[in-house]
Amino acid sequence: MKVQFKWNFDYPSQRMPILANNIVSTSQPLAAQAGLRMLLKGGNAVDAALATAITLTVVEPTMNGLGSDAFAIIYDGKKLWGLNSSGRSPAGWTLEHFLKYKTMPITGWDSVTIPGAVSAWGELSNRFGNLPFRELFEPAINYAKYGFLVTPITADVWKMSKSMYNKYPEFAHSFLIGKKAPKPGSLFKNPDQARSLEKISKTRGKAFYEGDLAEKIVEYAKKPEG
Repeated sequence: MKVQFKWNFDYPSQRMPILANNIVSTSQPLAAQAGLRMLLKGGNAVDAALATAITLTVVEPTMNGLGSDAFAIIYDGKKLWGLNSSGRSPAGWTLEHFLKYKTMPITGWDSVTIPGAVSAWGELSNRFGNLPFRELFEPAINYAKYGFLVTPITADVWKMSKSMYNKYPEFAHSFLIGKKAPKPGSLFKNPDQARSLEKISKTRGKAFYEGDLAEKIVEYAKKPEG
């Protein structure tokens, strides 16, 4: 039995539902556009989701990042697939290592597992994607290289992150402008991240775990914090 949709709403909001065969929904318009671009290229839902996730690491850098984990539930029309790409513990994380803490740290290297998001991008693209892996990175690389306008909510979180990570000089180097978080509407560029994304896209993620990017991460992790 078909039920007619009720268009006369019982609440004052003037917002209307969006009806479409394909929808990309995110917390950031530029990331949603990145996903739609993949659909227009002939990509599928997985291609769109990956391009969106990759772009979020650029346009929402204090809420998403290359150091993230990833989880996915995908239905291919016949079977339901699940992916747990949460990071594993580093080899140096022993019980003795954490005896110095009274509570679990929330910042610093002892709060960081091995990031799983980049590996998830490669696995999901290999198994389910239609588009070449490198094409999924094009919007993100473009925004990192040439800049994007910071949205208000992202700017607020960015400002809060500044106080949380102010003792880490690399955070200021990568994500602050003149020691300040970017304001809403300001143009923000991150050429270093653009280069990292290019290396990841060309190696299907291997550069992040085995190549020069991985070596730089390990080298920096060995330095004293603060």
